[in-house]
Amino acid sequence: MSTLRPLEPAVHFAPELLLKAQGIRIVFFDVDGIMTDGGLYFSEHGESLKRFSVLDGQGLKLLQQAGITPAVITGRDSAPLRLRLKALGITHVRFGTEDKHPAAQAMLQELGLDWSQAAAMGDDWPDLPVMQRVAFACAPAQAHAQAKALADHITSARGGEGAVRELCDLLLVACGRYVQLLDNVGTDRAHQGPSA
Repeated sequence: MSTLRPLEPAVHFAPELLLKAQGIRIVFFDVDGIMTDGGLYFSEHGESLKRFSVLDGQGLKLLQQAGITPAVITGRDSAPLRLRLKALGITHVRFGTEDKHPAAQAMLQELGLDWSQAAAMGDDWPDLPVMQRVAFACAPAQAHAQAKALADHITSARGGEGAVRELCDLLLVACGRYVQLLDNVGTDRAHQGPSA
C-alpha cells in the first residue's frame, strides 16, 4: 500500500506583492506575447496558427474556480484563438480591438466592477492604457521596456511559456484560494474536469 506524498504549495511571492494583488476580481489579458510566444505563424493558405501553453490554460481555469474573471482584449482575431478561449470557458472577450481602454471599461461596467478590482497583463504599447489604470499590472519576461516599467510584477516566464500561469498562481495565493484548490487536486481528481 502506497502513501500519498503531501501537496505543499511550491510557489512563493513577496508579501508586499501579494498585498497589492488582493481584491482582484477580473484580469485583462492580451494574447500575442502573453498567451502565445508573440510569433505570427501562417500556413501556406494564409491561416493564422497559434501555440498555447497548457500550463496557462490550467491557470485560467483555476482563476475562474476562485471567482476571478479572465478577460481577453486583443487586436487580432483568429479561429484558433476563438477555439482556445471557448475550450477554456472564457466568455469576456473583445477581438480586433486596438483601443483597449474603452473595451476594458465596458467590461468592468458589464460586471459591476471598477479599476481597483482589476489586474492586467500586457507586453507592448497597445496594452499600456489598461495597465496604467488597473490595481495590479503584470508583464512577461520578454515584454517591451515600457510595459515592464508599468508592471508591479514581471514574470520569470516568457509569454506563451507559462507567464500567464505565474500571474494566475500569484493571484490565487493573494486571494487565499491556492491551498484550497491544491488540496482539491490531492483529494479528488475526478471532479477536475478535462485538462487545460
